[in-house]
Amino acid sequence: MAGSNEVNLSECKRIVPLNTWILISNLKLAYNLLRRPDGTFNRDLAEFLERKVPANTIPVDGVFSFDIVDKSTNLLNRVYRPAPEDEAQWGIIELEKPLSTEVVVPVIVFFHGGSFTHSSANSAIYDTFCRRLVNICKAVVVSVNYRRSPEHRYPCAYDDGWSALKWVSTRPWLQSGKDSKVHVYLAGDSSGGNIAHHVAVRAAESGVEVIGSILLHPMFGGQKRTESEKSLDGKYFVTILDRDWYWRAYLPEGEDRDHPACNIFGPRGKNLEGLDFPKSLVVVAGFDLVQDWQLAYVEGLRKAGQEVKLLYLQQATIGFYFFPNNDHFYTLMEEIKNFVNSNC
Repeated sequence: MAGSNEVNLSECKRIVPLNTWILISNLKLAYNLLRRPDGTFNRDLAEFLERKVPANTIPVDGVFSFDIVDKSTNLLNRVYRPAPEDEAQWGIIELEKPLSTEVVVPVIVFFHGGSFTHSSANSAIYDTFCRRLVNICKAVVVSVNYRRSPEHRYPCAYDDGWSALKWVSTRPWLQSGKDSKVHVYLAGDSSGGNIAHHVAVRAAESGVEVIGSILLHPMFGGQKRTESEKSLDGKYFVTILDRDWYWRAYLPEGEDRDHPACNIFGPRGKNLEGLDFPKSLVVVAGFDLVQDWQLAYVEGLRKAGQEVKLLYLQQATIGFYFFPNNDHFYTLMEEIKNFVNSNC
């Protein structure tokens, strides 16, 4: 068994850029310390270990940010915006005027990953990622600090995502274009991609406009074990047992992985045929052990008559987008930029 683990480690280090490998390996080490066999989680230690960064009203690399709380829900959102060209305006947060009255500025509502349990809107790795989205996509990003499991199980993360979407959609200062409306996209990685899907469904059912959804190796699953789960188990940072723990921590007690939160088009999944569902960009990493579920999701959308584009990156692992040190990062960013600006 030890020899097998050594082969997996060597192969992983050969494929993954060094700083990405160090980052995700350290995260995995911390995650293993925080999860308990009885299904509880050491939240105090998690908060101590996690590197967080404050918002900055003075721009860094052309982007400034500020935290704002929706008083109706106490939900914190971190807003990222391009820096004003006039340096005299730096440090001033304008919440009266629209983003633009001429051009369309995409607003991306972002849900961080962490398997519903880890990370937050002020985690350093996600703060950096959101800044890059703003710079590359010429967009505004609203990162949502949703409640996490196991303290807050299903459907808390979805409820918070829905509240954030409604809040964003009604902010006059996030409007743009000659039609004076908020041009909203949903995005997320891992569990955040899962949340983006479920919020998009609720929006479509409620008549709240979402132009598109961007799902980065979304966290889906089901009861049966797929070929990718069996062949990639433990090879690239994640094991099946890891995923099982997080689903038990998030789903209602006593539920299995065929719950519709997990198995989107499973036996209890919703029929999306005829629903005014937003277009989707689904990004699948070829070394993600749950890729079969992600590919099944793409096929399910197509069968339901929904517009979806698949970006399959064969040599990518989870978290490849945290550093601009690989071709996959630039491919992804170009795809997202084109996706959110196609209506402009």
